Amino acid sequence: MINCIIVDDDKVSCKLLEGFVKKNSSLNLMGVYNDSISARNDISRRNDIELVFLDVQMPEMDGFDFIGSLEFPPNIIIVTSSEAYARKAFDMNVVDYLVKPITYARFCKAIDKVIKYYARKESGNPAEEEEIFIKKGSSLVKIKIKDIIYVEALENYVTLSTKDDRFTIHFTMKAIENHLPSGSFVRVHRSYIVNKNMIQTIKDNSLDLKVGENIVSIPVGKSFRDMLLGDLNVMAR
Repeated sequence: MINCIIVDDDKVSCKLLEGFVKKNSSLNLMGVYNDSISARNDISRRNDIELVFLDVQMPEMDGFDFIGSLEFPPNIIIVTSSEAYARKAFDMNVVDYLVKPITYARFCKAIDKVIKYYARKESGNPAEEEEIFIKKGSSLVKIKIKDIIYVEALENYVTLSTKDDRFTIHFTMKAIENHLPSGSFVRVHRSYIVNKNMIQTIKDNSLDLKVGENIVSIPVGKSFRDMLLGDLNVMAR
């Protein structure tokens, strides 16, 4: 089950979401918060919260400040009464964006995105055996996941780069990260995910990837560097 919390100062909305969560056998509700500061304090003290249903407009600390205050935010599903924040939300790599009033059917569709990530993570299938279809023009092109060299965020789109091609798709970085096997891919920057097998050199604030006969330099965010090094087989004196 996916451990989740609700953060919303609208008590009516909280009651609705709480009912939706309890109907869904994939979710385990860990808490309901009517202010973002209390929720933020609890998340910073524990590591078992995997999903947050988050309102944007809240006093003291709004939803975006809440996300920005966490070094490694869990999966976030925005639940708000306005469509105006959608672009900013997807730029911050939320999983989905739900506009109130929401239906249970739309709620379930958002949860399915999160479930796919955990199903893939637990399956243990090696990346070289997995294939995905990417839309290019009016066609769907099949590529092997192992051939993806890096992913780059471009506003509310992302680009997937292989040795021979680049694909631009309407996706969020969080959603892409959830689709890629963590054993082969690692987030190194707010705007970049890289294939660990393609890393040639790691520097203080960047790394080099081999793309065909070329070397591409990718920035490494300060908050991601320790996680990157801990994820690799590093031998140092």
